[in-house]
Amino acid sequence: MNSENKTENKILTIPNLLSLFRLILIPVIIWLYWFRKDYFPAGVLLIISGLTDLADGYIARHFNAVSNVGKILDPIADKLTQAAMLFCLVTRFPLMAAPFGFLVIKEVFIGTTGLLMIRKTGKVVGADFHGKVATTLLYAMMILHIFWIDIPSAVSAVSILICLVSMAFTLLTYGSRNMRVLQGQEKLDEK
Repeated sequence: MNSENKTENKILTIPNLLSLFRLILIPVIIWLYWFRKDYFPAGVLLIISGLTDLADGYIARHFNAVSNVGKILDPIADKLTQAAMLFCLVTRFPLMAAPFGFLVIKEVFIGTTGLLMIRKTGKVVGADFHGKVATTLLYAMMILHIFWIDIPSAVSAVSILICLVSMAFTLLTYGSRNMRVLQGQEKLDEK
């Protein structure tokens, strides 16, 4: 077994621990935002969660700590954090129901086809650049709504629309790739 395979199969790595930390933050963020109505601390924790997401990716790539567990755990922590925060934001901004609903639909489809791809190919595919851009835009939009208490409705609607467009692009690109791989029309690149 070469060293790359040993790294891919590791479970206990710093990036994976950071993803686990992000999962632990989710109920705390919900409690602060929804139950306590302490928006500022909830926003700070969301920013910390986002920064640890950046840190785990950097550490994984630059210190040869990319693992198959991390390729699965990282996006799960991301999507659960995003869904929880969008769900909380719906209580103050009803238009947040659109990105929340779209996120659920997108992730169920991409997650299901992704699991089928793993079963077919034995490979776990990490995020592409456009997926990272969509995630960044979504976090920026959520943070904007948390800290800008009296955000004008036009600014709110435009920021939500930008997120929906980026999420739709991600659904189209990941979804079409996954379907082509599942239908045998495309092979996964070795990364």
